[in-house]
Parts: sequence; structure tokens; C-alpha cells
Amino acid sequence: MQKAALGFRVHSGWAALVAVTLEKKSPVVLFRRKLQLVKIFSYTFRQPYHTAEKMALGEAAAFVRGMEKESRELAVKGIREVQKELTILKYKLTGCSLLLAAGRKLPEFEKILSSHALIHTADGELFRHSLRRAAARCKLPLTAMRERDLPAEASKLLRLKPEVLSRRIVALGKSLGPPWTQDEKFSALAAWLTLAR
Repeated sequence: MQKAALGFRVHSGWAALVAVTLEKKSPVVLFRRKLQLVKIFSYTFRQPYHTAEKMALGEAAAFVRGMEKESRELAVKGIREVQKELTILKYKLTGCSLLLAAGRKLPEFEKILSSHALIHTADGELFRHSLRRAAARCKLPLTAMRERDLPAEASKLLRLKPEVLSRRIVALGKSLGPPWTQDEKFSALAAWLTLAR
């Protein structure tokens, strides 16, 4: 079986997911999709800390815990479905990459809810954490890297000039057709790095 890896770029309530393999050391995208991380795709659930901000503290904590659990379950289900699909296609999923935001450490729950900037950070971290836990439950090694470091790290590891790397990532999407947004490009590059390591 050939090896494959996943790349994830997280948004509020969902993640871009791209599956990549290598053929003659060149990346090939097997598929891309949106992995939904909330059951009901509405502001209330896609922005759990924003919703919790309007609740009493105990109710807010219970709501966020519930959203964490739901998100983790959906992430595990999504990854397992991808593993099955890849197995049918004769690929073995060997790892995944998760792109991180700038990543400042979050304080305790009460302090998060008292700062709008921290609420935004916490919403993103909730869904990233769900993917980390899901990868562990699916026994997949996960590499986390700061998104802003991705181009330089990839250029160094893959020994490609940044402009050459950029052209190759853009070209990957041409055979797939649109959309081939920054989400897909960055997710594909992260998966490629996982395989190259």
C-alpha cells in the first residue's frame, strides 16, 4: 500500500481536509473536502465561546464542554471515514498535519469569556484540539505547525525555492478544478511535509 497523509486548516465549526500521496517524490492530491466539526452549522455552535459569553458561568462551561465532545466525536468519525476510503483506494493513512494560529496560551475559562480577543482564539483552539484528540484516538501521528512558518519550513525541508514551491502548490489544484483556495493549498502543503519527513 502507498502512504498518504492529511492536512487540516481549521475554521469556525469546520476544517479544510486534503489527502495527499507521493508519486516519484511529487505530491498528488487524492481528495479534498470540508470536515464539519459541529452537528448544527449555525453561529451558536460554530462559535461556542461567543455563545458561552452570553450565558451564566456554569451554563457556559457546560455548553463549551458539550461542544468539545461533539466536535471530537465528529472529527474521529470524519478521520475514520477517510481512513476507510483510502484503504479502498489502496492507500495507508500514516499521519496528518494541523496548521496552528499564532498560538498564545489561553488562561482559565472565566478570563477567556471576559476578553473578546481571547474568545476568538478559544473558538479556534477548541476545534484544533478536537482534531488533535481525534488523530490520537485514530492512532495517527499528528504534526502541528504554525501556519505562518509553513512556507519557510516547507521550502527548507523540500529544498525548493519559495516561488517554485508556490507554483507547484498552485499546479496541484489544476487537475482538481475549483475551488483551490488558500485552505486547500496550505492543507496540501502541510500533508506533503508530513510525507516528506
